[in-house]
Amino acid sequence: MRECRLGDIIDDYCVKCKQIMNHAVVSMLGADPAKVRCRTCHSDHDYRHELAPPPKVDLRKQALFQEVLAKVDPVSATPDGAEAEASAPPGRVKVKAKKN
Repeated sequence: MRECRLGDIIDDYCVKCKQIMNHAVVSMLGADPAKVRCRTCHSDHDYRHELAPPPKVDLRKQALFQEVLAKVDPVSATPDGAEAEASAPPGRVKVKAKKN
């Protein structure tokens, strides 16, 4: 494959479209593209080598969040709370009333 030049059309992940789209090379660093412009939404961004960014939800953070939720509502963590949730009709969510 030949080397990229300014103005060449390459595929890259667009941060605005959130898909791999056609991009035009607008800046080079040595022989590699440095900046590209999406031909669909016309936004400029760094060349990402067709890689989507990692998901924002960290599995460790999600596990810690679930642990905190279990501590906040210990009734749902007990077997009796699980039976109460199972008896609720589908599509409805049980909500606790606030005491003033």
